[in-house]
Amino acid sequence: MRRIRPQGLKPALIQRGMMYGLKPVPFTEETFEQVHRALSMTLEPITRRNVLKSLTMGAVAGSVLRTIPLEAAEYAHGVIEAERADAKTGGYVPRFFSPHQYKTLQALCETILPADADCGGAIEAGAPEFIDLLTSENPEYQLKLGGGLMWLDSACADRYGKAYLDCEAGQEKEILDLIAYRKNAALGEGVSYGVEFFSLLRNLTSDGFFTSKIGIKYLGYEGNTFVMEFPGCPPVPGV
Repeated sequence: MRRIRPQGLKPALIQRGMMYGLKPVPFTEETFEQVHRALSMTLEPITRRNVLKSLTMGAVAGSVLRTIPLEAAEYAHGVIEAERADAKTGGYVPRFFSPHQYKTLQALCETILPADADCGGAIEAGAPEFIDLLTSENPEYQLKLGGGLMWLDSACADRYGKAYLDCEAGQEKEILDLIAYRKNAALGEGVSYGVEFFSLLRNLTSDGFFTSKIGIKYLGYEGNTFVMEFPGCPPVPGV
């Protein structure tokens, strides 16, 4: 799969957490009990569907990491890992997106957060699966993301005579440069729809990455550890 980095898509290091201030929480029996108690307040049984729904509550305004339980996000990644390892199903099977839409989703996620020398990217972290799981339980995401993928193919067909996945690297870069900047929403209603779609997708891709094992390891988070002393910050050479 080709990798391009359109203007307006910041380098992977910046995309990976610097603007999110994420402090991942390890998944333990205690945190599962917290999710259990929260979901029990709905008077509904604890099911995978209920946990996935908890991931989408109040998330429309921005990054889901600002509102969703991180423990539930880790549960979702557990579901993804289990299905990836299931030889009977041949891997993860999308719940909501069509095969063509899911391939487009994968290509966009890889463009937003590609793998590099330090660690894997959005694909390795399971971000496309994470987004599909959330979308399968959220009608608003279904409209915005499903409709956004349709818009992208339609826009590419109008400009280049073919769907996004069939475009040349330069054409992919051009259309993504158009919708990567919020200022371009002023160009018209058609472009503004694409800008909103890509903004949501970029947030969800980052969220899927940073709640995964790969993303947490990338941030260097080690969890709560017991220390005997607090030596403070190490000396800075030349200061």
